[in-house]
Amino acid sequence: MNINRPGGNVTGVVFFNDELGTKRLELLRKLVPKAETIGVLVNPTNPGTRAEQRDVEEAAHAIGQQLMVFNADRDIETAFATLAQRGAGALLVGSGSFLFSKREQIVALAARHSLPASYPQRDYVAGGGLMSYGASIADAYRQAGIYVGRILNGEKPGELPVVQSTKFEFTINLKTVKTLGLEISPQLLATAEEVIE
Repeated sequence: MNINRPGGNVTGVVFFNDELGTKRLELLRKLVPKAETIGVLVNPTNPGTRAEQRDVEEAAHAIGQQLMVFNADRDIETAFATLAQRGAGALLVGSGSFLFSKREQIVALAARHSLPASYPQRDYVAGGGLMSYGASIADAYRQAGIYVGRILNGEKPGELPVVQSTKFEFTINLKTVKTLGLEISPQLLATAEEVIE
């Protein structure tokens, strides 16, 4: 399918959360620079997981960062216990609807194990998670609404290019920063689009 002219009755908005793992790893390392090993929690049944995992592994290899990858299609509590037992200093949570549906449990387990974690969406941080970097869901919905209006006004969906996310949000929860005993540089804090206190 050509995303510039998808044809038929197809168009839409692409969020690109799968492709942002490298940036999230970079931001997590800035906040937790002493983490020798970073755990990566992924759902192997999510179509974008393989590419996301590969990008994160390549980025980690390039900077000498050690990773431990865990599949979340099994028991999430066991994955966290193993991460803690093996000495993970931080956690990168992968994208996808399954992990998003388990966000409350994941955030609670990260807190229980005092594990600084980076998430793909703001909702995790609003629920007590440490930080997130991802496509702006509100902006994507706004784009989808514009397309609905254009289609209702007679444009053919197949002639509208698939819109790609252009707005990304970096969110930090300062209460969680303090709870974990982390120090955040003013420069990193200044790059956040939203700070939750």
